[in-house]
Amino acid sequence: MIRFLLSFAINVVLAAVGLLVASSLFDGVTVHASGFVVAVLVFAVAQAVLAPFVFNMARKYASAILGGIGLVSTFLALWVATLVGDSLEIQGAGTWIGATVVVWVIGALGGWFLGWLVLKRWWDRRQEQRAIRQATAKG
Repeated sequence: MIRFLLSFAINVVLAAVGLLVASSLFDGVTVHASGFVVAVLVFAVAQAVLAPFVFNMARKYASAILGGIGLVSTFLALWVATLVGDSLEIQGAGTWIGATVVVWVIGALGGWFLGWLVLKRWWDRRQEQRAIRQATAKG
């Protein structure tokens, strides 16, 4: 459960960074400060729910696009986030494509790096504590 919460927290941080970078790179992406937290949380939850669903659908019906699952689920999560309130607006097909790629790249690379950094340290500490408990139980 802790690992899931850490992963979700990492995804929320990366969603925030991804949306901010996309809004700074593309004129058609607007993130309103008043609803920024809502947009980030809606995007992160939508991404967490949609990614496995899109993967299973693609695996079942369109295995040729399995490599693009992250992009498809990112696009859908952005779309869902634009539907909730006016905290996020994306205008223009090129902007949708660009924002999807930017948010996906930040999420993928950041998830890999932060996941390794945070989760590995957490796992290492947990293993160390377990070894200490076992050593003290024997002694």
